Amino acid sequence: MDADQRIVIDPSIRFGKPVVRGTRITVEDVLSYLAGGMTEGEILSDFPQLSSEDIRACLAFAAERERRLATGF
Repeated sequence: MDADQRIVIDPSIRFGKPVVRGTRITVEDVLSYLAGGMTEGEILSDFPQLSSEDIRACLAFAAERERRLATGF
């Protein structure tokens, strides 16, 4: 999964938070929905502009950020 293709950071969109390309939906939003118990299907139903690949990209993006924090890279 190449999250760089689906997740973008633009200072003019949502104050520079990482968002799904072409939307204003942040990685944080998607992670919060999942952590709150929403299923992938429920998220896709509520946000039809997202795809399963977008949700996986959010997870991959967060995992990579966590890895970088843990290793200092």
